[in-house]
Amino acid sequence: MLKNITFSQAIKEGLDQSMRKEKNVIILGQLVDKHAGIFGTTSGLVKKYGKKRVVDFPIAESLMTSSTIGMSLTGLKPVIIHQRLDFSIYAMDALINWISLWKFKSGGKSDLSLTIRAIIGKGWGQGPQHSKSLYQTFAHLPGIKVAVPSNPYDAKGMIINSIFGNTPTIILENRSLFSMEGPVENKMFRINESPKLICSGKKLTIVSFGNEIQIIIRALKKINLRDVDLIDLRYLKPLNMNKIIASVKKTKKILVVEGDWKSFGCSAEIISSVSENVSDLKVKPVRINYPDSHTPASSNLEKNFYINEDIVSNKILELI
Repeated sequence: MLKNITFSQAIKEGLDQSMRKEKNVIILGQLVDKHAGIFGTTSGLVKKYGKKRVVDFPIAESLMTSSTIGMSLTGLKPVIIHQRLDFSIYAMDALINWISLWKFKSGGKSDLSLTIRAIIGKGWGQGPQHSKSLYQTFAHLPGIKVAVPSNPYDAKGMIINSIFGNTPTIILENRSLFSMEGPVENKMFRINESPKLICSGKKLTIVSFGNEIQIIIRALKKINLRDVDLIDLRYLKPLNMNKIIASVKKTKKILVVEGDWKSFGCSAEIISSVSENVSDLKVKPVRINYPDSHTPASSNLEKNFYINEDIVSNKILELI
């Protein structure tokens, strides 16, 4: 049965059902036990499951992330929350030198079941130290999954898939989506590493993920266009290119929209793979990204930095 709930409620429901199903699921993060509960995603869980399973953590991102290794090895399924991705950078040693390569170093004999939630994206004049995405940084690493939900349904399914999987997963949640509403199953379900075809057409292949999917949907409505393939990647690692390549072979055109810097990004990887596999494109591949600049704090400058419906709709009209 489907019900209409917000993105944040969907995450909370996925956490709640997972914690109810297995007592070894625990949550850690700054202020996770407070009423506000990280955009409402952990609100009330401490009352249901107690302070031993919903644990407030000091401002020590490296320690919190490193601690999940030992927790996972003892049978726990930790979910940690970095309220701002920017400060999770303190934990890159744990992520790059330990978590991502643990299974590799053990010869496949030891797995880490842990989930890292990191909040990303445009805020309210948050400037360069509170708004990064860094998709390509995490997608570059072997040994972890990188999930980027674009809607409440996927947000719930991805967090459950991560908690009950055996591969470390980082879920990048855009703060612009927390209030978005959409239909979500009451029961537990999992979203695996397969891209989703949102709409189908012949004029153009559009590939994106996360909050930019919603921007594209609004842009298509604005110009009243439906005859395109819109593909939501959902996972950046592993990157499943099969559906994208099949679509581009049909449409002969591709537009990739990525809410991150242009240089060395995920959009470049997607276009490179398409170019290696499709030889008869009608036009050169096109991508929309942020400028290669740090995020301005000024609201006026922000308008010229971030991707919006006008930018996307204009580019789509050029391509078709």
